[in-house]
Amino acid sequence: MAPQKKSGKASLLGGAKSKDGKLSAPFKPASDSLKPFFSQLSRNHVYIAHIDPRPRALKRKVFVVPVLMNIAVALLFVWRVYYIGPYYIKVITSTIGYENETTVKAAESTYSELTWVVLSRGFTFLLDFVLFVFVWPWPVEFCIGQSYGSPVYWRWKVGFQDTEIYVRRSRNWDLKLGDVLDNSEGRDTLLTNVRAATTPMLLQQKTGYLTMNGEWDLDWAAMVLAHSLVDNKSIAVDAFRTLVLLHHKERDWLCIEMQIGEGAKEDERRRQVFAFRDALAAVGKEELFYRWIEVVQFEATQPGGFGPEKQVEVAQKIRDLFQAEGINFDEFWKESVGTDSLAGMM
Repeated sequence: MAPQKKSGKASLLGGAKSKDGKLSAPFKPASDSLKPFFSQLSRNHVYIAHIDPRPRALKRKVFVVPVLMNIAVALLFVWRVYYIGPYYIKVITSTIGYENETTVKAAESTYSELTWVVLSRGFTFLLDFVLFVFVWPWPVEFCIGQSYGSPVYWRWKVGFQDTEIYVRRSRNWDLKLGDVLDNSEGRDTLLTNVRAATTPMLLQQKTGYLTMNGEWDLDWAAMVLAHSLVDNKSIAVDAFRTLVLLHHKERDWLCIEMQIGEGAKEDERRRQVFAFRDALAAVGKEELFYRWIEVVQFEATQPGGFGPEKQVEVAQKIRDLFQAEGINFDEFWKESVGTDSLAGMM
């Protein structure tokens, strides 16, 4: 990234380099353990990877919508070719001297007839041009995208899983970043876009397929690569839990730590709670989630405080509550959230 003139605008986090030339928060060198992944990525984009723990049944339903839409577009295009193809053949043969019903004899036609022919054919040509240039690429890219893979290729390789890795790639806004370590304006743009794309509410309320927007697109090939590396045990799946990567021409690949201190703990608590709620809802036990919250809130407000001994007592009550519904709390929590306990709550 070529350095740009520094902006007078104050940076969100100050300079990204300390006086001794070392990287300052939130930037840090990417771990060598991630090299099998980032070595296959384009150096021209910013990447965000995250884990989607939502049930595979939901992901299947979400994916059906674009599948049906693209099938409809493809069928529409096939019908249009079948319907209009003979017309274009006649127009072409007419232009090379073979008369047919599309042949127009200008000398024998009135101005109104010629005007109608020009307008009707112009509209037909324009309509088919728009369909071919702007609409037809949708199902083509959906099935056989060349640059960054395609949704069909991704699902064919990965299938539907309860724990899926999603990788987003920055769109054209990354062309204006410059050297984010020296250019405060570019750094602020980068961090603002990354923060907006990694908020716990967004990642928990939307399945990964729906995180595409004007700033970020899904990189299907990178998602297939991430899953293959996890399946081959080259990289641990937890390494992709809210991972932000970008390349710097002098520092090589960098990571961005968006969660620092107490804010990180709070975001992690929120992520765990949402994941647990979604897992319970998937098995028809969402009411247990709200009963769990009620128990914790009630006990936390009782006289005597909510110290370690009280937390142990409440934890056992919650286990008994879940066991009465046929659910082992500890096992279900670990399967749905991926940790042994709720960060900082119990």
